[in-house]
Amino acid sequence: MSCGVAIFVKTPSLSPAKTRLWPGLGRPRAQALYLAAAGAVASVAEAAQRDGCVQAYWAVAEDLRLTADAWRGLPQLPQGHGSLGERMAQVYRLLRRQHRGAVLIGADTPQLVAAALERAGHWLQSDEPRLVIGRATDGGFWLFGGNADLPESAWLEPRYSTAATADEFVAAMQGHGRWLQLETLRDIDTVDDLPHVRTHLAALAAPTQAQRQLLAWMTLNDRPSP
Repeated sequence: MSCGVAIFVKTPSLSPAKTRLWPGLGRPRAQALYLAAAGAVASVAEAAQRDGCVQAYWAVAEDLRLTADAWRGLPQLPQGHGSLGERMAQVYRLLRRQHRGAVLIGADTPQLVAAALERAGHWLQSDEPRLVIGRATDGGFWLFGGNADLPESAWLEPRYSTAATADEFVAAMQGHGRWLQLETLRDIDTVDDLPHVRTHLAALAAPTQAQRQLLAWMTLNDRPSP
């Protein structure tokens, strides 16, 4: 069976998105960047689908009845309600009903590559319990996946959005599978992250069209507002 990959997104017309970028870029540019980055992530997930190992989805924060036209090209799943840990657990369970493995990613590491998602998907095809994580440079993580049922408590124990999030998350999930660790990436949280992500995008050997478009947009628009 394939591995389900859910891209967590918010709809800027319905929910605030990338608010930490607003002081530097202004709200319209920050939201435009968010949508372009989400499109780049989706394009990589779609590229990873070609060998049949993964199936990509949008995991949408808002009521799906309001977002049918906002997130196109991939099937949509509801994140549900509650804390980030509760919502991740909900989407993980939804994916596991249809797939051998489940992978959760955000929309703010547009420099990821299809090979990373394929590697995660192949890793989770095993019959033994397995987990996979891609850490972020700020102490969080940009990807998590597994192929086994996980207790709700493990999702709720870590403190999210701190410099210790990934370490606490790994500790909470310990004993539920053998780990694979992917490349550490820098995600987009503040304007200080933008030059690093832009440099990484420019260095990609085979960027998708959406990644090239994002790079062009960032080159023109990711400078702080005067």
